[in-house]
Order: sequence, then C-alpha cells, then structure tokens
Amino acid sequence: MKKSVFLGVVAATAMTAGFASAATLDDVKARGELLCGSNTGLTGFGAPDANGNWVGFDVSLCRAVAAAVLGDPSKVKFVPTTGETRFTALASGEVDLLVRNSTWTFSRDNDLKLDFVAVNYYDGQGFMVKKDLGVSSAKELDGATVCIQTGTTTELNLADFFKFNNITYTPVTVQDDSEAQRQYLAGACDAYTTDASGLAASRATMADPENHIILPEIISKEPLGPVVRHGDNQWGDIVRWTYFALLIAEEKGITKANIEEVAASSTDPEVRRLLGLEGDSGVMMGLDNSWAKNAIAANGNYGEIFEANIGTSTPIGLARGLNALWTQGGLQYAPPLR
Repeated sequence: MKKSVFLGVVAATAMTAGFASAATLDDVKARGELLCGSNTGLTGFGAPDANGNWVGFDVSLCRAVAAAVLGDPSKVKFVPTTGETRFTALASGEVDLLVRNSTWTFSRDNDLKLDFVAVNYYDGQGFMVKKDLGVSSAKELDGATVCIQTGTTTELNLADFFKFNNITYTPVTVQDDSEAQRQYLAGACDAYTTDASGLAASRATMADPENHIILPEIISKEPLGPVVRHGDNQWGDIVRWTYFALLIAEEKGITKANIEEVAASSTDPEVRRLLGLEGDSGVMMGLDNSWAKNAIAANGNYGEIFEANIGTSTPIGLARGLNALWTQGGLQYAPPLR
C-alpha cells in the first residue's frame, strides 16, 4: 500500500515535469552541463575516486552523452540518488538523465511515466553470504535475515522467491549499497541481496573478499539501463543513440586510441556516418555531426568501458556473458545507423 501511494505521487510529478520541461536538450545546452543522476557510490559502476572524480561503467555513459551534446565529457554534474529518491529526482527535473543500475519494468514505464531508452547491462538478482554461514544455496536461507534496499525491484523479487520456495526470512531494509554493505559486514543480516553485478562490486571493496560467496541462484531478470522522462522524444533519442554509437564502435573495431586513424582512412559507409564524415545524423537530433565521434573518444567503445570498469581484469571481475555483442553470443545489439 505504501509503495502504491509512493508510485502514484511520483507518477503525478512525472507527468507534470515531463510536459513542463520537454526540451531537455535546450536546458542542457543553456546550462552547459549535464545533470546525471547516479548511484551514491557503487564501485565499478558509479563512485568518486580518491580525487573526487566520478568514475565507472554507468558514469562513462553520462560522460559520453555530455561529449555528444556539449563536446566535452567533463561537463557533467553527478547527483547521487538512492533507490527511493532516483525516480523523483528525474521526474522533478533535478537531473536530466538517470544512469544508476535501474531495472526496466512495466510499472516504471507506465505508472512513473519514464522511458528506459536502452539496456546497457543485463543483470539478475543474487545473494551474498559469509562463507562461514555454511550455506551453498539460497534455498537454504530459511529463517535468515536479509539486507535489502527499499524502493527497488529486488525487494519484490525477494518476497516472491521466499514465498515460492515456502521458506521465511526477515528483511533488514537499507537505503543504498554502502549501508547494505556496512550492515552485512556488521552482522545485522545473514545475507545481502541485490543485482549480481552489485554484489560483485561490493565484494571487491571488502578487506576479505575470499570469505564471502555469491550463491548460484539468479532469481530475476534485471535489464538495467539509462532513463529519461516521458514526453521528450528528442532527448530520449539522443541518449539512446549515444549508447548505440558505443556499441557500433565496438562492432567496427573503433577504439579511443585508433578513432582518428579510422576517421582518416575508413571507407566503410556506416563508419563514416558514425564518425560524422558523411550524412547529417547529428543535425537530425539537434547536435553537431561529430556527436558520436566525441562520445566514443570520451571513454572508448562499449567493450572498452566494460573491461576498464567491471571486466575480468578488474577486482570486480565480471565476464561479458549476456552483455557481449550479438556477434559474440550476447544480447548487445545496435540498430543500423543510416
């Protein structure tokens, strides 16, 4: 009941804000800065580094959009949001774009009046426990206490999983990943559940990651992606195609290091359209024709961004899996740029 009231309030706010400030592109250009709703701090996906600079897989998409729109990936202000505040921040216009491991669902599309413009990470919900708890399956967690973020799809999935398996649990609600990790490490809960990528990211920052295991069950589909307000198709197209540009760049072997060389030598028609050498793709969206080239040059292509922030060579150590390109057995696929 409480959640329904919350969703309804946000939906009403979303409708008002969506129609009141439809020209997000104009707002961003006039401001000279992109306001990007981010996580409060999830290593590998979105968090400030030791110098206070935001880095991560999701952060890189925000920087790519800033480069596409403003020609400068540094023109971003990151606004930390929690699971409960993120959609209100977007609906009210506090941020222009939300890139914060948010799951695309029916109610968020239709009740909150938001648009998920792409899926930049295919994920699923998992469980992490301390090794000395002595369990090897989530189905052995009968009677356990479980740390769970409020206002998330994971909260609902958790209830479904325990009900379906006829076992019980006691939720320990938290506001964000950092609080969840603190409570879990302090022993306030037996298990911590969130997206499997989030569990891997949290474990990577622990002093003794070898003493924590992620259980094998994946209990949900969690298609995560960037979100914009309903009613501003131009802005949605810009965010969507900036993301697709990063995928096409990986397909075509265009990297941050070789982009100038490719631009100078390629005769591939789609590459030339992507890099603004032919056609008016940028003009069609209200941007400079170098929009995609600028976005790719900011942090590299999708594969480079993945490997640099959360890939197998990082402490998080995630394999591409479903997030490989379609040409390599994955689900990441961009429509033709023509």
